[in-house]
Amino acid sequence: MDAGGSLHPASHATVDDGKHNIYQAGRDVYKFAVKGMAGITAEIVEKNGFKGSDVDLFVPHQANIRIIEAAQRRVGLEDSQVCITIDRFGNTTSASIPSALRVAYEDGRLKEGALVVLCAFGAGFTWGSTLLRWTAP
Repeated sequence: MDAGGSLHPASHATVDDGKHNIYQAGRDVYKFAVKGMAGITAEIVEKNGFKGSDVDLFVPHQANIRIIEAAQRRVGLEDSQVCITIDRFGNTTSASIPSALRVAYEDGRLKEGALVVLCAFGAGFTWGSTLLRWTAP
């Protein structure tokens, strides 16, 4: 919103001008999400002495297929290394990584000792990543 709060409190003028309408700068969010997800994924893999080719499964937050594919390309991962569920379930917000892990497990894509990268991007322009070795339940 362009107005609201103490900086630009609501007035007839700000309301009439549509200054309290919510909008999203989609292109900027996309660029930031790709940069954040790809950067943190590459960083966690490299800091632990691995390369993209060593990753058995990349499980990203399932917000947008274009963001996932762009991050995948930047890290140098093959399609077979990426878990995608957004095509079946849509953006399930905070449940996207756990539910994608479950799908990967049920599909037999998670083997004992597999190197797995989990990566998320979310509200407030926050992002994070985890690198783990899979242990079968």
